[in-house]
Amino acid sequence: MSQPGQSRALVIVNTHFSSSDGDVVFGTRRGARREAEQLSRILSRLNYAVKLMHNQTAKEIEALYQQESCCQHGEYFVSIISSHGEEGVVFGCDSEPVKLTQIFQILSSGKCPVLTKIPKIFFIQACRGGELDQGVVVECDGGEPEPSCLSGLFSIPPQTVVMFACSPGYVAFLNILGSMFLQALRKVLEGEERHLALHRLLTRINGEVALRCQARGTYEGCKEMPCFVTNLLQEVFPFS
Repeated sequence: MSQPGQSRALVIVNTHFSSSDGDVVFGTRRGARREAEQLSRILSRLNYAVKLMHNQTAKEIEALYQQESCCQHGEYFVSIISSHGEEGVVFGCDSEPVKLTQIFQILSSGKCPVLTKIPKIFFIQACRGGELDQGVVVECDGGEPEPSCLSGLFSIPPQTVVMFACSPGYVAFLNILGSMFLQALRKVLEGEERHLALHRLLTRINGEVALRCQARGTYEGCKEMPCFVTNLLQEVFPFS
């Protein structure tokens, strides 16, 4: 039960998928449930009222955000979505797509005045296409090589931050131990970096995934480059 003025977090993780005729369309996402539960516990320790939901259909996902639009919120709203996806959408466990812009608009000031001034922070662990990122070698005079990423722009409501596991058009990796992206988020939230301003914290996650993570097995050596979009007007410290 949330306390008055307590920040809220909604974590949605889909691991098993089927279609309306019962066919299996997408593969099982092994490792996703465990890391979602880990992140939920961390957010709870950071004084968020956390709602963790497993295997939600497209309509159920939209309904969860409709419910959040009616709740009393504290300083921040955080949401983590872990599912299959493609550019601009995530999939419900019924293999039906949910447009991310639809989710964002549910919480926009026009439809949810209570969240107008509250920063809304989304972490999206899902593929955005089928391309594999082979990585690049960057030569520099000194220090660590810095990755670069240009994210496609799309409409997000005011006071919103969206961080994606990968760049537009690319796959996001997951194995039985979890995903590169959400494991990097977990590492940051458990360390001293959690006290940083949000834009600096997200940049740390970029660096952790881009410079220290790469795929194994079938996709040996492939890389991943997270990126984020923000229209916040001030520095915020949601995890400090």
